[in-house]
Amino acid sequence: MSGDLVLLRMLVIAAARPDQELWRQAAAMASIPVEFSAQEPASASAALAKTGVDICVVDADLSDANRFAAIEAARAARPAPLIFVAAPKDGARIDGIDGMLTKPSSLAEARKLVEVCIRAKIPTRVLIVDDSSTMRSIVRKILLASHFTLDIHEAAEGMDALDRLRDGKFGMVFLDYNMPGMDGFETLADIKREITNVAVVMMTSTLDDAIAGRAREAGAFAFLKKPFYPIDINRVLEHYYGLHVPRS
Repeated sequence: MSGDLVLLRMLVIAAARPDQELWRQAAAMASIPVEFSAQEPASASAALAKTGVDICVVDADLSDANRFAAIEAARAARPAPLIFVAAPKDGARIDGIDGMLTKPSSLAEARKLVEVCIRAKIPTRVLIVDDSSTMRSIVRKILLASHFTLDIHEAAEGMDALDRLRDGKFGMVFLDYNMPGMDGFETLADIKREITNVAVVMMTSTLDDAIAGRAREAGAFAFLKKPFYPIDINRVLEHYYGLHVPRS
């Protein structure tokens, strides 16, 4: 799928017809054209194998066996879709998927979730800012392992980062706190003053817990303490795209 997203192919796997119809109506109101289909568990595997799907939403109310089979069928599809499970807000995290959606109870809620799906599928430009090439490589590797479509760029210091942000439309910045010259907070302040709609994730190896609070007060979207792991970045991405992030 290119950066100019003009059509989203969406499949909802749910047993209850009212649930299928709610998603169908919401998809018809989406901000871009959505080629929508709804399947019951018995026919989901055939539908996934027959046609390409960008987003597959699996209803958590399916039986454990049917839910597992639907997720496995979606994981085996090529090209691979993003796989979300729509579950009650207090539902537990489910393994093997790309994120959780809070199951909608109204058309308005379903419309918001369709837009979340669209946003998650559109490629996002990401800038990694760190004076350590090793650290930039680690963050890049973790981001590339994500199932989300990320267009990743790098900068070694604050001024270069600002120049890149001014010249290109970025969605996220992973920003190191401890850099020579302009440090992370100075860079964050300039970013929030000039490019207000970018989400900045502050990274640091410093043990001072007060830095996290200061970063959020300065407008950081999230805070990552080094060393961090793929699960930590995945949760930041889920939050960025508007997915529901269950408690651990």
